[in-house]
Amino acid sequence: MTILLTGVTGLVGARLLPRLLEAGQNCRALVRGRQEVPEGATAVQGDLLAPGSLARAVEGVSAIIHLAAVFRTQDTDLIWKMNVEGTRNLIAAAKDYAPKARFIMASTSNIYNDDNPRPGREDDAARPEQAYPASKLVAEKELQESGLIWSIQRFGFVYGDNDGHLEALPKLVVKAKWHPAKRMSLIHHRDIATAMTLALTGALDGRIVNIVDDAPTSLYELAELVGEEMEPSSAPLSNPWHLHVDGSLGRHLGFHPVVRTVHEAVQSGLL
Repeated sequence: MTILLTGVTGLVGARLLPRLLEAGQNCRALVRGRQEVPEGATAVQGDLLAPGSLARAVEGVSAIIHLAAVFRTQDTDLIWKMNVEGTRNLIAAAKDYAPKARFIMASTSNIYNDDNPRPGREDDAARPEQAYPASKLVAEKELQESGLIWSIQRFGFVYGDNDGHLEALPKLVVKAKWHPAKRMSLIHHRDIATAMTLALTGALDGRIVNIVDDAPTSLYELAELVGEEMEPSSAPLSNPWHLHVDGSLGRHLGFHPVVRTVHEAVQSGLL
């Protein structure tokens, strides 16, 4: 099996690619310029916004893991262009040069509405207001309607492997003015590899699946785990299911996280 990965220098890709290589997978990495890739991977130059550059990367692959996305920017035009047009270009290349490839796309649990009446489920209606989740929802639909073999993974809050993401959370929480009792669904980088390995078998084909661990955790507790302290509050919690998603479909389809809780990650030195 030959797998093409996009976004290999990003938060997720830089940690997923070495794990796939360690598992013995034959991996190509789409890179711009002369970006380095881990030993054992094949770098293929290309740009998601330059459709003509994608043929060589896609031709002959058995699977595509599409991780590339833009979200840490105020440039909403770039977010929409990369996340929608870039995905559209990759889908078109797959249809032309690898029509039987399994196309696995990373997405986000931020798609779910703030006022959802329950933990976010894959079939819940969603009307995301921010550019990043809104663009990912459009990209999801592009893939669903492509005619390719597809699956979509909506990640909870990704953390671990010294990525600094959890450590940055307290400032984000303060800026967003979120209640400290709000609980958030998470996923460790190890279990993104667990989920992708499962998806490569076809077990998630034709599905959108929430990829989360077993224990949504309060923002107050998460801040404490990284040595920060939030202002405590006993005020009523509005929109109690915001950031909390339902992982039961994934469990039904065979996804079982290795790192079941963030507390387990702390105890095992996996932050």
